[in-house]
Amino acid sequence: MSWKEDNDCCSWDGVTCDKVTGHVIDLDLSCSGLYGNIPSNSSVFFLPQLQKLNLAFNDFDYSQISSNFGQLISLTHLNLSASNFNGSIPSEISHLSNLVSLDISSVLDVYPIIYRSYYLNVPLSIERPVFERIVQNLTMLKTLALNYVDMSTIIPNSLMNLSSSLTSLSLCYSILQGNFPTQIFRLPNLQILRLRGNFNLTGSFPKVNWSSPLKSLDVTDINFSKQLPNSIGNLLSLREFYLENCTLMGSIPTSFGNLTQLSYLSLGYNKFSGQIPSFLSNLVQLCLLDLSFNNFIGQFPEFFVNLTQLSSLDLSSNQLTGPISSHVNALQKLVDIRLNSNNLNDTIPSWLFTLPLLESLDLSENQLTGHIDQFQSKSLKNLYLDGNALTGSISTSIFEQVNLTVLTLSSNNFSGIVKLHLFSKLKNLLLLDLSHNSLSINTTFKASSSFPQLDYLKLSGCNLSEFPDILRSFNQLRYLDLSENKISGQIPNWMWEIGMDTLAYLNLSFNYLTNIEKLPLENLFILDLNSNKLQGSLPIPPSSLTVLFLSNNKLSGEIPDLICNKSVLEILDLSNNSFSGNIPICMGNFSYLHVLDLRKNKLSGTIPGSFAKGSLLRTLNLNENELEGPIPRSLVNCTMLEVLDIGNNKVIDTFPYWLQSLPELQVLVLHSNKFYGSVRGCSEMNHCFPKLKVLDLSKNKFGGPLPASYFKNLQAMKDVGEVGTKLQYIGESYYQDSITVTMKGHLFGFMRIFVAFTAIDFSNNNFCEEIPEVIGELYSLIHLNLSSNNLTGCIPSSLGNLNALESLDLSFNKLGGKIPWQLANLDFLQVLDLSQNQLTGPIPRAPHFDTFPNTSYAGNTGLCGFPLSKECKSDGTLQPRSEIEDNAESTNGFGWKVVLIGYASGMVIGLFMGYLVFSTGKPQLLVRIVEGETVERGGGRMRDVEEEENSGFMFYRPSIVLN
Repeated sequence: MSWKEDNDCCSWDGVTCDKVTGHVIDLDLSCSGLYGNIPSNSSVFFLPQLQKLNLAFNDFDYSQISSNFGQLISLTHLNLSASNFNGSIPSEISHLSNLVSLDISSVLDVYPIIYRSYYLNVPLSIERPVFERIVQNLTMLKTLALNYVDMSTIIPNSLMNLSSSLTSLSLCYSILQGNFPTQIFRLPNLQILRLRGNFNLTGSFPKVNWSSPLKSLDVTDINFSKQLPNSIGNLLSLREFYLENCTLMGSIPTSFGNLTQLSYLSLGYNKFSGQIPSFLSNLVQLCLLDLSFNNFIGQFPEFFVNLTQLSSLDLSSNQLTGPISSHVNALQKLVDIRLNSNNLNDTIPSWLFTLPLLESLDLSENQLTGHIDQFQSKSLKNLYLDGNALTGSISTSIFEQVNLTVLTLSSNNFSGIVKLHLFSKLKNLLLLDLSHNSLSINTTFKASSSFPQLDYLKLSGCNLSEFPDILRSFNQLRYLDLSENKISGQIPNWMWEIGMDTLAYLNLSFNYLTNIEKLPLENLFILDLNSNKLQGSLPIPPSSLTVLFLSNNKLSGEIPDLICNKSVLEILDLSNNSFSGNIPICMGNFSYLHVLDLRKNKLSGTIPGSFAKGSLLRTLNLNENELEGPIPRSLVNCTMLEVLDIGNNKVIDTFPYWLQSLPELQVLVLHSNKFYGSVRGCSEMNHCFPKLKVLDLSKNKFGGPLPASYFKNLQAMKDVGEVGTKLQYIGESYYQDSITVTMKGHLFGFMRIFVAFTAIDFSNNNFCEEIPEVIGELYSLIHLNLSSNNLTGCIPSSLGNLNALESLDLSFNKLGGKIPWQLANLDFLQVLDLSQNQLTGPIPRAPHFDTFPNTSYAGNTGLCGFPLSKECKSDGTLQPRSEIEDNAESTNGFGWKVVLIGYASGMVIGLFMGYLVFSTGKPQLLVRIVEGETVERGGGRMRDVEEEENSGFMFYRPSIVLN
């Protein structure tokens, strides 16, 4: 408003003039709402005396940076950050040899307390020759910021030529790659260095002679050498230090105690171990301490009492045990406390309820007991107490937290009566989770009840017997979970008026609903009605529906063709019902469909053959129906397909070799159909099934030799990669893939597929000739079943290379010769069945091999030795246990028993436990432990760190739940 023609321009806002000459020397137009491109004849380029130009935080509509900026040769400060420029930075910028400060960031550096994000769309880039000219010519440069600028062509060593006068260097999320030069850490004047988010950058800190004026150092997401050097302790001026997700391990060096000026220290998402070191008590200026997602052990440190300036403390996702110290009552400035996902026990100490500034408290996923005390202040915004063993009633002080936005109390032992309408006092409440307690929920509707902000309500497992009337007052609801209750009868019509313009998720699973008439779901985003007792045909989903779960009901009738009008569906799960008739042909044309699960119905006809090019389909599961005909060739268009399961149908076809080109296919199940012919088609020039981990062709009419060419190309079974400590499964946020494997004639169902699980099952076919030696190269293979075929020759000794193998079934073939002694070295082998063959000679001896029962060798009249009653001759034919086994036990100091016990947290996570305990007599398997995390049922909760619940695999047939 001050820019008027009749005024002296030197009086305009943002304009500074030289007091002697009157020339414009400083133009600050940041945050001025400027829009569009800057024309080449813009008057800004005719200000030869201009020394400072700031155009940050405007919108130049993704136009290119003008080369005319190079004419402003008097510039000392140039800031073009966060203004939507596009393209390459012009080389003319290098003409500005007087520049002291240059900032051309696409996005301003995010304050590094916020944990790592991922690359955004990076519109700006700088080419290597341009960058090298800038480094060469701008010798006076003190500040350089190129955050979110594509620097992928830049060689990190070129940074070594930066001016020695540099005080601030910020290159966050700049796609730098290669090894970061150590010399940069030694620049004599450098005070700020920020490299966050360059995920392909590696580096190491100077180990000696490192003295630096650094005040702020952020190297989050860079792969550093495994341990921190003691030289870190020489950075005596350091105030901010961010080392998140840097693959660091070991202990924190004692020299950290020298960094007494530190205010912010974040070492999260690494693999530091041991106890939290006491020398951190020297850092009395700390405002933020983040040690989350490491492997720290021991108890909650009492020395924290010295850190009186602390406002944010994050020790989440470690292995801390014992009680939370009751003596740390001096931390009166704490605002944010995260101690979740540890093994803390005992009661919640009283000092946590007296903190005057506390806004966020997360104690979830521990083993805390006792009750909730009264909070003394009303400052709380987020309270997470779920996943403990807390008892008693809900503290009345919670209803006085007027600023509360998130409250999760699920999976505890709270009791008493909760009047749901009392939460209407909390006008800012966004998320409320009371699931899985012993609470009696009073849902009486009151006219005064109002929930203006609530958009997430979870009342799963709350013993509700009817739809709560109070739901009528929830106008903005987006997520509603009423699963695992005792609600029966018909869904009332008013239910579809809840959050009419907002409802995104509705979960009514595990109830006793009987009718779904009148289902006006026009605004529904996600629907989950699984495991009810619903009857009637499938309702037509609304046009906005993205994810639809109707699994595990008693729905019947045909799937209507009108469902194909819902082109935005991403997940459609109608499994475990009684649907009949044909699959609508149009289902292959869904534009956004990721998952189509129709297993365990009564569907007939053929598989639709209309899968379009560009399909996003990730999972197609048609198992256990009555489908006939061949597999449609159009599936080759589904290049994102990971799981294809058409087992237990009546499909007649030859082996679909053309599926070998699908680059993402991990699971292929064709068992129990009418496939025939040989399995051929892979040449040495092809990359056949490059990611396949599960291949099940069992119970068909395949014949000919086993496909050695395919085995040679199964790269994912040779090396599944680093598994890590957190369990990962094939699937996505709302849907987890499952699988069934056959062992000793029994079916074992995995409700989720562990990413490291690998299996080959060619049983019950007519395969002949010898077992190819190349199978021994599938080093990550866990389950191998070639039983009930016509295989001949000897068992290849190369099978002894399958060190991860847990189950081997070669029964009911015509195999001859001796059992290779190399099999005795398979320490993790839990199931062995060589019965009904023509094997001869002694059974190999090894401690764990001796635990296999007689039935493993039945029908081989030429075998002798333990456990058979037939003894071998004393002429040396008895095979001794292998030299490798002896050496391993003597040199490592532990034997096979420890191996079996220690395998607990290893690869397969108790793969075949349930059956084996009862059938093979191996009680030592009971000590196998499952260490891991899984995603919370019902879509998860709103958290800034991904969370997972603790459960193992669920088996059925026989039904065993293992945790």
